[in-house]
Amino acid sequence: MDLILNRMDYLQVGVTSQKTMKLIPASRHRATQKVVIGDHDGVVMCFGMKKGEAAAVFKTLPGPKIARLELGGVINTPQEKIFIAAASEIRGFTKRGKQFLSFETNLTESIKAMHISGSDLFLSASYIYNHYCDCKDQHYYLSGDKINDVICLPVERLSRITPVLACQDRVLRVLQGSDVMYAVEVPGPPTVLALHNGNGGNQDFIFHKSTMCFNIGDSGEDLLFGTSDGKLALIQITTSKPVRKWEIQNEKKRGGILCIDSFDIVGDGVKDLLVGRDDGMVEVYSFDNANEPVLRFDQMLSESVTSIQGGCVGKDSYDEIVVSTYSGWVTGLTTEPIHKESGPGEELKINQEMQNKISSLRNELEHLQYKVLQERENYQQSSQSSKAKSAVPSFGINDKFTLNKDDASYSLILEVQTAIDNVLIQSDVPIDLLDVDKNSAVVSFSSCDSESNDNFLLATYRCQADTTRLELKIRSIEGQYGTLQAYVTPRIQPKTCQVRQYHIKPLSLHQRTHFIDHDRPMNTLTLTGQFSFAEVHSWVVFCLPEVPEKPPAGECVTFYFQNTFLDTQLESTYRKGEGVFKSDNISTISILKDVLSKEATKRKINLNISYEINEVSVKHTLKLIHPKLEYQLLLAKKVQLIDALKELQIHEGNTNFLIPEYHCILEEADHLQEEYKKQPAHLERLYGMITDLFIDKFKFKGTNVKTKVPLLLEILDSYDQNALISFFDAA
Repeated sequence: MDLILNRMDYLQVGVTSQKTMKLIPASRHRATQKVVIGDHDGVVMCFGMKKGEAAAVFKTLPGPKIARLELGGVINTPQEKIFIAAASEIRGFTKRGKQFLSFETNLTESIKAMHISGSDLFLSASYIYNHYCDCKDQHYYLSGDKINDVICLPVERLSRITPVLACQDRVLRVLQGSDVMYAVEVPGPPTVLALHNGNGGNQDFIFHKSTMCFNIGDSGEDLLFGTSDGKLALIQITTSKPVRKWEIQNEKKRGGILCIDSFDIVGDGVKDLLVGRDDGMVEVYSFDNANEPVLRFDQMLSESVTSIQGGCVGKDSYDEIVVSTYSGWVTGLTTEPIHKESGPGEELKINQEMQNKISSLRNELEHLQYKVLQERENYQQSSQSSKAKSAVPSFGINDKFTLNKDDASYSLILEVQTAIDNVLIQSDVPIDLLDVDKNSAVVSFSSCDSESNDNFLLATYRCQADTTRLELKIRSIEGQYGTLQAYVTPRIQPKTCQVRQYHIKPLSLHQRTHFIDHDRPMNTLTLTGQFSFAEVHSWVVFCLPEVPEKPPAGECVTFYFQNTFLDTQLESTYRKGEGVFKSDNISTISILKDVLSKEATKRKINLNISYEINEVSVKHTLKLIHPKLEYQLLLAKKVQLIDALKELQIHEGNTNFLIPEYHCILEEADHLQEEYKKQPAHLERLYGMITDLFIDKFKFKGTNVKTKVPLLLEILDSYDQNALISFFDAA
């Protein structure tokens, strides 16, 4: 059965955060529900649909930005009470809009995530988790990395309180009181948590229409999570250890997951998974006979989906998926047929309700056009006055700068609440801009004088009309670090611009991991001196991505990293007065030595630096580079042959005499050229890494071998792995 959903835009509020929209339960099955939503203006709005129009039930006054909105109530009763988190305060409203709770928490940071279960309140700021019962402090936990979301397994079904924290360091922390019961390592930074089927798994018998049989559900311990790199998984949280059930990889390279819900939109008696992503994708997954999720429906919206829920809003008996987007649109994907079919020779009849709606929209549009014209004239008159003051209009930007493990590139996503006019990208460090399929903006490059003003890149992206989201891809070079700046100009008057800065770190292509292979040949860099734990941690933050800004608890910490381009590894262990760094790549150690020495000198701290170089690691690194280099050289040769082979094909008219290898090149010509185009300067980058490895190897021996680099490049042009290894050994 194909799932057909039609889009209906209900209304627009202010900019919204993740998980700030909910549907209030209806009094009867498949009756229309009220929608409640909170925005960055601090306004809570509840509305329902009457005669095809959104009618407000209540609307609060503006206040601090609303970071989360949840529904609560007495356990095993309809969850109709509305709770919002704004700054460090929790407020509660009835479904009619009457405020019954104002609770100022003892959190020093703004609340980022919230979960309600009966009289239990679970909150988290950036690093701090708190559990309250009847507004009284119960438990507290300080996380080693940022907390993105918090949830608690259903207390009414498990008779125990089991909170779970989704942390940025790719870990789910399962708590018991104020302690970590155990940690679950997950494949990406978890951004959102949700109970499977809305209650941790159905205990009752479930009837499947598709298979005409009954299944017994799970125990209430099933937890769904989505990651910032777009993976979706189900895990069972038991008292002893986690049980991984399934995981969906992000093979289509879609955006990160921001919201999840369970609702039977297909109508087969089994709840489906509703998923909203930060690239605007809405997905519906159904379950097959083996209880594995299967994609049934997807639709792209123009901006990131901050909240998603299944229910019935537009019309009785028509289920729909209701979503809220970053700029505040509340949109329904409904099963109600929008277009009515007419027979042959018959005119399409529009019912009276639709005619009234069209007439109302036309009147509203005319009124808005008149109002805009009037305000524009008033502004022009006031601007000519000697006492005129022009205020800079403010606008919100939702930005994300993340490293992609698959292609060792950074994604820069800029989302604005209004249409983007242009974005200027400036960098004081050499980077490559890569093509993005989703990007329809026109890019133009300006010449830069890198020697006089440290400008290595100036590029302008001119966006098409109504573009609110722009995605860019860049690739950096390790060892060269600085700042990337994005100047965002929206289509608003008077013209204004906001600047966002992103740090390109010295070891920018390294990503946090949980394990490394200790059997690899490692080089060691040891630093000792009169520095504090906080100082050495700040140096590591400066050098490496995905390290928490605050020093972790304890006297000593160890972080593991993997280079996303070469798959080399780094182990970083440090404490007060000592730092030890181990890597199977000499260049990584060399970069750390240079940068850490420079940072210590800035702070006038004397460092004692010692290192142990493992000669075997050089051959090991060259073997890791070999398959990538061989593939790129072969790809370059194939691309060079394409034009000649096509010309031969035109002249001869028959290519049967060609060897199979050349036939294959002709057949895959478009694919090869597209792949080659997607990897600009890829070969040069690999050449640069091998050259740096060669120079760094002998730098630690006190020998300058830069004069031998031309000979090294000659060997690379006629590449042979054994010849290259021999050159490294002989030099």
